[in-house]
Amino acid sequence: MQRSIQLDDVNLHYLDADADDDDDDDGQRQLVILLHGFPELSFSWRHILPKLVLDGYHVVAPDQRGYAQTTNIPLQYSDDISPFRVTNLVADIVQLVHHLGYSTVAAIVGHDFGSLVAGYCALFRPDIFQSVVFMSAPFTGPPPSPAVGGSLLHMINDHLATLSPPRTHYMHYFSSPHANEHMCHPPGGIESFLRAYFHVKSGDWAGNDPHPLTLLAPPPSPAPRLESTQLAALASAMSIMPSYYIMPVDTTMPECVSKDASLASQTLPPSPPWLTTEELRVYVESFKRTGFQGGLNWYRCLTDPSLHSDLRLLARKRISVPAMFIAGEKDWGTWQMPGAADTMKNVTCENMADEDFVIIPQAGHWVQQEKPDQVAQHLRRFLRKVNTT
Repeated sequence: MQRSIQLDDVNLHYLDADADDDDDDDGQRQLVILLHGFPELSFSWRHILPKLVLDGYHVVAPDQRGYAQTTNIPLQYSDDISPFRVTNLVADIVQLVHHLGYSTVAAIVGHDFGSLVAGYCALFRPDIFQSVVFMSAPFTGPPPSPAVGGSLLHMINDHLATLSPPRTHYMHYFSSPHANEHMCHPPGGIESFLRAYFHVKSGDWAGNDPHPLTLLAPPPSPAPRLESTQLAALASAMSIMPSYYIMPVDTTMPECVSKDASLASQTLPPSPPWLTTEELRVYVESFKRTGFQGGLNWYRCLTDPSLHSDLRLLARKRISVPAMFIAGEKDWGTWQMPGAADTMKNVTCENMADEDFVIIPQAGHWVQQEKPDQVAQHLRRFLRKVNTT
C-alpha cells in the first residue's frame, strides 16, 4: 500500500506492507524499515517486502528525501543543500517510526547510500533501532576531522588526478554541478543510461571481479592523518576498479557505463529477469519526473566537510546493537574503500558475528533485486536471532 506523511519540510512517500494490512494497526507487529540507495526507489524492495511480511513483520520502505514521490519536482543544483544533511535523513526516519505508532524498530536495513543512513540511525538512536543491516556499502562511522589539505576523499581525488591516465572518484563527479544534467540528458536518453548503469554494477557484467584492495604502503595504526605517500598508495590501489567507481577525468557517468556495458559485446544484453523492461520503466519514469539532483545532493553533503561537521558529535561512538552486512560476490561496493569492511566488523560495530558478514554468490551491487530469496533468507535468520537474544 502506498502512503505518505507530511514532515516539517517534505511529504514523505512510503510503501507500507503489513501482515494484516489494517489501518487500525495496534503496533504489535514488529517493524522493519528498508532504505534504498542511489539511483533507487522504495520500489527496489519490491521482492523483499512481501517475503518479510509472510514472517509477520510490518515492513515499510520510504522514498527517501529527494527521491520519487517524496520530491515529485525536478531539483536543480543550488548552494542550499542543508536539507539533505545526514542528520535530516535520519530525522525523517525517526519521524516515520513515530507516525506509524511505534517506539522501536526490529531492524533498520539500508542498501548502498541507505546503508549509511541506517548506520547513523543506529548510532543516534539505539533506543529505537534495535538492530541494523548494511547492504553493499560497509559503514565505518563518522568521518574523521578534515586534515589541513581537506577531506580524505578530496585528497584521494587529488592523487587520482596525477595518475596516467588521470582519474576522478565517482563521488567527486556526483558532487559536481554537471552530473544531474549528464544523467538526465545522456545520448540515448535516461532509459539507456539506467539500463547500462544497472547492468554494469550487477553480477551479470563480466567485467566485475571484486576483491580486497592491497595497499603497497598501508598507513600505520593508529594514524592521526594520512601522509602523501599513503594517499598515493590508496589512489593507486583504487585505480584498478571499474570506471563507474574510478572515472577517467572529463568523462560522464553515462559515457563510462555505456562503454563498460559494450566491452564484452557490441550491444547491451537484454533485460535480465531481475529487472524486466516493465520494472526498469518504473525507475525511468520516476527519474524523468524528478531528475537525479535530490540523490546527488546526498553525495554533496558527504563530500563537503562543512555539511557533515555535526556528525563529529558521534566521533568514536560504536554501534552497540546487533549488526549484519550483506553484499553480492560481484559487487565492488564492499571493497571500494580499502580497509572499510574490516573497520566495520572490528571497530565500528560491537556486535557483528562472523556469520552475519554475508556475501551472496553471483550477485552484484543490486543484491536485494538480483537475489531476493537469498537476501530474505539471511534477513529472516538474523531477525530471528536478534529477537531471541
